[in-house]
Amino acid sequence: MSNRGHVLLVAGSRSARSGDLADALRHRGFDVSAPPSLADALREIDGGSADAVVIGPDVDHDRALHDCRQVSTRSEVPVILITADAGRETLDAATRAGAFSVLPASSDLSAVDLALDRAVEHSALRREVERLEQAIRDRPGFGALIGSSPPMQQLYDVLERAAQSDVSVLLTGESGTGKELAAREIHRHSRRADGPFVAVNLAAVPDGLLESELFGHARGAFTDARSARRGLFAEAHRGTLFLDEIGELSLPLQPKLLRALQERTVRPVGSDREIEVDVRIITATNRDLDAMVADGRFRQDLYYRLAVVQIETPPLRNRGADILTLAQHFLAAAAARSDRHLGISNAAARSLLRYRWPGNVRELENVIERAVALSHGDRIGLQDLPQRVRGITPEPRPDPRQPPLPPADDLVPMHVIEARYIRRVLDHTDGNKAQAARILGFDRKTLYRKIRLYGLSEE
Repeated sequence: MSNRGHVLLVAGSRSARSGDLADALRHRGFDVSAPPSLADALREIDGGSADAVVIGPDVDHDRALHDCRQVSTRSEVPVILITADAGRETLDAATRAGAFSVLPASSDLSAVDLALDRAVEHSALRREVERLEQAIRDRPGFGALIGSSPPMQQLYDVLERAAQSDVSVLLTGESGTGKELAAREIHRHSRRADGPFVAVNLAAVPDGLLESELFGHARGAFTDARSARRGLFAEAHRGTLFLDEIGELSLPLQPKLLRALQERTVRPVGSDREIEVDVRIITATNRDLDAMVADGRFRQDLYYRLAVVQIETPPLRNRGADILTLAQHFLAAAAARSDRHLGISNAAARSLLRYRWPGNVRELENVIERAVALSHGDRIGLQDLPQRVRGITPEPRPDPRQPPLPPADDLVPMHVIEARYIRRVLDHTDGNKAQAARILGFDRKTLYRKIRLYGLSEE
C-alpha cells in the first residue's frame, strides 16, 4: 500500500485507544509514529518529515490545547485535535490555538481518515508553494521563459538547438503560450544576439501598408511618401525578423515574402533597386497552416521555406506546477508595483491548478494582476479570483433515462460524500458559513455541527 503521508500521533499515555488508532491508520496507508513526548514530536516536526499531527484521543483538554499551540507556533504542520469535548467553546479555543481540524472522540475512522487526507493535501500544497516561492527567486527556465515542467524542458532543449543554426523557425501553439518570448530567446542564444531583434504582428498592419512596412518605400512611391523609408527587413539586417501571425499574410503578399527569403534581397515600394539583407526569419501562428495550404489559402512553397524547424509551445494546462511558478512570478511583479508583499492561499492555489486556462499564460497574468488589485490581506484568496477560475467546469448533464453509476471502487459511505460536498461549498464561498449554509439548505447551527463532526474547520 502506498504511503498516504507521515502522521505524528501525540498521545497522553501508552493507552490501548491510541495504539488502536495508530494501527488503524497504518492499515489505511498512513506512516504513523508516536513520539514519547511533545519535545520528541517537535524535534521530528523540525526535521520536516511530518505531514500532519494528531493530538488525542486520550490527552486531557488543557494539555491538548497547549500541545496544539506549541506545534502551531513552531511550524505550519496541520494539527488535528480529537477531543471528548467538541462543543463550541472547545472549537473556538482550538481554532485560536491553531488547530486545522477538531473531531469529537466519538468520530468513526472514516472522519479521521478524511480529515487526515485534507491535512496531508494541505501540507503538500504548502510545501509546493514554498518550493515555488524559492524557485521563482532562482528563476527556473530559459531566459525570459519560466517553468521547469517536462513540456518546457523539452521546449528549452529544442530552442537551444534551433538557436545554433540560422534556418527559419516556425513557432506554433495556442494564443498566449509565449511564442514571441520563445522567438526572442532563439535570437538571444544565437550568433546574431548582438544584432537587432525586430518584431511585427502582421494581423495589426493593414494589407495596403504591409508591403511598405516589410520592404520599405522610395520617396514619392505613394501620396504620403514624402521621404524614403527603410523597411523592417533592412532594420533587422544581421539580426532576426520575427513575423507574428504569419497565417494572416494575404495571398498577394506571400510570393513577395517568398522571393525575399529566396534571394535575400528586398525591393522597396516604388524603387527599381534591390537591397541585400542578412536576416534570420522566425514566424509564429496559432492557425493550422497545413490546413490552409490544403485549402489554397497559404502557399506551399512559402510554408516549406518558413517551417524548416517547427516548434510548438505547450499550453499552460499541460504544464502542471508551472502554473504556480508563473503565478508567483506575476504576483511578485504586480505586488512590487504597489509596494506590497503578497502570497497565495492554499485554496487559491488549488483553484489555479484546477482551471484549464484557455487564454494560457496571458490569461494567468491578467488574473493575478486583478487579484493583486482586489486583495486586502497578505495573501490572495479565493474571493480575489474571477468566478470562472474559482469554479470547476461542470460535467455534461447525464441522460436522466440512464443515470451513470460510479465504478465499484469509487463507492463510499454517504457521510463521506456529504463531508466532501460541504468542504467544496466552503471552498467555493471562501469559508463564508452564512453563504455556505444557504447553498446547502442548512441552518447555521446544523452547518456548524457538521463542520465539527467531519473536522472541516477552516484552514
